[in-house]
Order: sequence, then C-alpha cells, then structure tokens
Amino acid sequence: MSYKFSMIIEKEGEWYVSLCPELDIASQGKTVEEASANLKEAVKLYFQTASKEEIKDMVSLTMPPLISTFEIAVAG
Repeated sequence: MSYKFSMIIEKEGEWYVSLCPELDIASQGKTVEEASANLKEAVKLYFQTASKEEIKDMVSLTMPPLISTFEIAVAG
C-alpha cells in the first residue's frame, strides 16, 4: 500500500529539519536531501510499528495541510 503525505523542510542553524504535518513526525539532516530521506525513513518506521487501528485512524483523519503566505505591517 502507498500513501502520499506533505513534507516541510526548514533550515535551523546548520541543520535542515523536515516535518510531515499530517502525522506530526519530524526528522533532520545536514542537507535537504538527507532531511528528506530521514523523514521518509521515520514515517516508514511509524507504519511498521503502529497498530493497524492506529494507522487506520491516522490515515482516515489525514488531510493535506493548507499552506499560505501573509503580509503584516510593522511600525518602526
């Protein structure tokens, strides 16, 4: 079975932090590619260790995140 999830990667200091917001699973790496690969591995491990009921509940509740941008004016 195959699932499709979102991945957000942000630079934090010398590391890249990757997050799957639908499952609230995160990982990190020294490069974008490493952070991506590590997150995929973390999600695979989750699916290998979670019960069928946990997976069913999580996947049925999962919706893609809504990501947008916004602008604010700051006095100063």
